[in-house]
Amino acid sequence: MDHKLLEIIACPLCKGKLHYDKDNQELICKVDKLAYAIDDGIPVLLSDKARELVGEELSR
Repeated sequence: MDHKLLEIIACPLCKGKLHYDKDNQELICKVDKLAYAIDDGIPVLLSDKARELVGEELSR
């Protein structure tokens, strides 16, 4: 994931900072408790395609 891209993209819902999860290839919004997939290096920033974080994922 390009670090310059990470600095300028934001959560489409709350406009907050997204955190890169390298192991799962996802961008995480801790405020909305959502994980956005990264497909072939392209972030899929659609809230209806995001998955909800559950359990211990919320404490990371």
